[in-house]
Amino acid sequence: MTPADALERFLDLIQTSLSRQTFVKLVLVKPQAAQTLQTPPAVGLRLTVRAIALKGQPHLSFVTSHATRDDTKNFLLGDGLLALREAVSHAFSHAHLLTTTEEIQLLTSKKGKRSLTSHAAARMDSNGGAQASTAAPATPAGGHDRVKQRFIAQDRPWLTALGVTDAQHHVVPAMSRKWKQINKFVEVFAGALDKANLPADLPVTVADFGSGKGYLTFAVHDFLTTTLQRSVDVLGVEQRADMVNLCNAAATRLNLDGLRFEEGDVSRSVPDRLDVMIALHACDTATDHAIHVGVRADASVILCSPCCHKQLRPQLMSPHPLQPLLQHGVHLGQQAEMLTDGLRAMLLDACGYETQVFEFVALEHTQKNKMILAVKRAANVADAVADAVENAGVLAQVRDLKSFYGIRDQCLETLLRGSGLLAAA
Repeated sequence: MTPADALERFLDLIQTSLSRQTFVKLVLVKPQAAQTLQTPPAVGLRLTVRAIALKGQPHLSFVTSHATRDDTKNFLLGDGLLALREAVSHAFSHAHLLTTTEEIQLLTSKKGKRSLTSHAAARMDSNGGAQASTAAPATPAGGHDRVKQRFIAQDRPWLTALGVTDAQHHVVPAMSRKWKQINKFVEVFAGALDKANLPADLPVTVADFGSGKGYLTFAVHDFLTTTLQRSVDVLGVEQRADMVNLCNAAATRLNLDGLRFEEGDVSRSVPDRLDVMIALHACDTATDHAIHVGVRADASVILCSPCCHKQLRPQLMSPHPLQPLLQHGVHLGQQAEMLTDGLRAMLLDACGYETQVFEFVALEHTQKNKMILAVKRAANVADAVADAVENAGVLAQVRDLKSFYGIRDQCLETLLRGSGLLAAA
């Protein structure tokens, strides 16, 4: 199938699902920076399209997600299909169509090659959890009123054991924000796992560094074993012995096979093999060490929520014309944070990952709301030389940024070079 054929086939599948009323939603991500939509809404970081009915007429609702806001615009069906064609054709590289029967992905490589994949959609159980797929729960098209679905069922025993819910499985009011964080994290994790396409016949190996009370570690284990029916080896690593004991006791009491917790940190616990590396709120360069462990273990998915960006700030120069802006401490701190996480993302790109940096949850739930998500790109022998050239170009951009800001040392780059993981680039 040629790239043009893949595109037209995908657009036909959208129209077919709309006419058969099996359309659930369309999600477009990875905007093409050089392109813009000729038909509103303007390109954002993500575009979500749903079918709705307004005044008895079928419409397509476009929700464009920007860094700090969401814009919604509703189109009559015909106009919406035209805007949708332009968005899929020119504005975004990746498109994910979810219907009541299947999930279809249209992926566009950096060279413009398009590929089409599909698999059966998830069915929902009585608790609102997916039974067979990592897809987001399906909801019928046709209106704005939709029941809130969760990736983790609220009656799971471990939620009660950790104090998120009470004995009647109601969310404890003080834990409502944590409950939202858990579900949002599993949603992100599910999407990353779907893209990673791990072998179905091998256990999924996960390490969660700085696991704390284990909320997310238990959630990942539950999603993998209960929803996806996968065998697992999930490890939570935590420095505080009391938290390790609490989590191990809960896992043992609930007979959760494949889940364990160990006392330690990312510098002492270095698995030989990993499918998923998680490090949320690892302070300062601990995030760099965690990413390094993930890359060295050839993890397919790396999920980090950075914290306390201290290393680069003392090194940061205020080059012209930014000096008037960076004379203010708050701006200097924000610049150091953006530069730190931007360099981390670029270095992951150079190591063969497709990397995103985005807002994880809203600021009212946590001030530490940024996430770095990296999914290993599939190896392509035919494009090995082109990949090496591209990686070298990314590293050249890293050098330029460091030179511009006067950065002498960045921890992750030092670790990767010391391990020979950037040598090929």
